[in-house]
Amino acid sequence: MNVLLLRPHPGNDRFGLGPFFCVEPLGLEYLGSALRSRGHQVTIADLRFRPGATTWVKRTHPDIVGIGCLHSLEFDRVIETAREVRRVNPRAFILVGGHAAAAYPAALECDDIDAIVVDDGEEVVPILVEAIQKGSRLDEVPALRLRTADGWIKTSPLLERTSLDRIPLPARDLVERHRSGYHCLLFKPVWLIETARGCPHHCSFCSVWQLYDRSCRERSIEAVVEDFATCGDSIFVADDLFWYNPARSLELAQALKRRGIFKRWILVQTRTDLIRKSADLMEAWRPLAKDFDIFLGLESASDKGLDGLDKGAGVEDSIEAVTIARSLRYGINGNFLVDPDWEEADFHELWNFVEQYSLQRAGFTILTPLPGTDFYNEKSARLAGQQWSNFDMHHLLWEPKLGAERFFQLYAETWRRSILNTAGDKGIMAWIRQVRPSQIPYIIRVLWRTQRMMKPAEYLREHLATRPSTT
Repeated sequence: MNVLLLRPHPGNDRFGLGPFFCVEPLGLEYLGSALRSRGHQVTIADLRFRPGATTWVKRTHPDIVGIGCLHSLEFDRVIETAREVRRVNPRAFILVGGHAAAAYPAALECDDIDAIVVDDGEEVVPILVEAIQKGSRLDEVPALRLRTADGWIKTSPLLERTSLDRIPLPARDLVERHRSGYHCLLFKPVWLIETARGCPHHCSFCSVWQLYDRSCRERSIEAVVEDFATCGDSIFVADDLFWYNPARSLELAQALKRRGIFKRWILVQTRTDLIRKSADLMEAWRPLAKDFDIFLGLESASDKGLDGLDKGAGVEDSIEAVTIARSLRYGINGNFLVDPDWEEADFHELWNFVEQYSLQRAGFTILTPLPGTDFYNEKSARLAGQQWSNFDMHHLLWEPKLGAERFFQLYAETWRRSILNTAGDKGIMAWIRQVRPSQIPYIIRVLWRTQRMMKPAEYLREHLATRPSTT
């Protein structure tokens, strides 16, 4: 079968750190590898770059079109893409998959989409493609929401969790034409790697653990080492929780060293309490890159705030983790959640914490009920009429306690205290000195786009223009 896989443009990136991140569609690359191993012809089109969907459909004449949906803010854009594909090629079978689609498929159930994958695409999609090819019953394909003449139905689940080694390496060659466009923070080009999938914790704002039943699956050491070896010099490890398994993580570090693998830059995501318990593991990994950054979900400046998020870690974990990481020369990038129901004292508490522990490299996102979480179900009555593009963690989805105008004044002030404020401690020339001459236009463009986060009027204007009508 001829399969076209599309990564839509997410659409809404006017606020937040979106301009700093454009990473390869790794899930589609694994899916491409799985399909090619079965003899199917695969094209991946990343619609964040030109040309658009219509051109790719006309160019490839696909039997099947798969559309990736990673975040809930993309729901409307995914449906628009499906409609565009349907107009150009009415006979194509159109399916959607990805994290957000699997976590909350109801948002995508429309006439222009034929099926939604609600589990690991590497296993489900090849079964579906072969069923279409053979004319078999599609309702016997597992892990789908399937559109039928009688409405949408749910097929049986997978019998067991997919082994990540089912597909050893992603088909990165399918996106190499865009490689120079994939970037992260100050680094370009960047390669995305997955060594494990899932998380055993149960933070109330996160849909990962609910989608995977708090499981955590790992790729084999051999496969991960080969992936590191064949990728370039700047690596973003996309694991939901890096260093989750200390013994395996230490073994992986040793295997990478034996292979002589050393990178210019590595970024990983993990938890503060895990770092606090794993100083020896952190020490083992540090020599693998010249610059090694850690992204931490710091979330709150108080134990009360962390408890309210079911974080399972305390402020002392945050402080100790930052101290340990810095002592080993890791860079710390964190994120705090800003609650719409905060009072002014809560903002001041956050500012003091950031200042005391020099956390100006942190980001600040608005606490948002993401579809597929208990938090979303809890807040559903307050979300009526919201457009999906507002679920970017930088829009208010209900009226804040302080009122929108005052809230955005304080929220913008929070961002002004970060290193992204080019009118603050780190000016534009300090940023430019950190990149190669060829990347100066990129960093100037990104910083110019992020400066609107310092302007309360920009948030308020967007809020008033996109909030649900009260009539």
